Amino acid sequence: MTELQCVETSGHRVLIIEDEGMVAMLLEDMLVNLGYEVVAIASRMERAAELVTHADIDVAILDVNLNGELTHSLASALESSGVPFVFVTGYSSASLPDSFRVAPVLQKPFLQSTLKRVLGEIMKR
Repeated sequence: MTELQCVETSGHRVLIIEDEGMVAMLLEDMLVNLGYEVVAIASRMERAAELVTHADIDVAILDVNLNGELTHSLASALESSGVPFVFVTGYSSASLPDSFRVAPVLQKPFLQSTLKRVLGEIMKR
């Protein structure tokens, strides 16, 4: 990791909401490699809702479907509190409700370079 990468992302705290263990671990590794701090990983809606409400985070990575439950309510809560987020899904953005069609989407599988680009874009907003 270059010094510039550390400066760009240092202090940015990320919440991962993902029910697939391997994807969550991969995301965590990618984020740490990019210089982000992973605050928590939630794989259940109840825990995710608690963290969205109470955790001190700068950005969230949000699986669209968490154990069969859509995470749109979590996205709405993040949006209301001004916390940027990116959806992660195996589907296209067309599967999202109209209100979230403009939200950034990482389509599984994705590369670390794509994650870096998307997070960089939403952190500038």
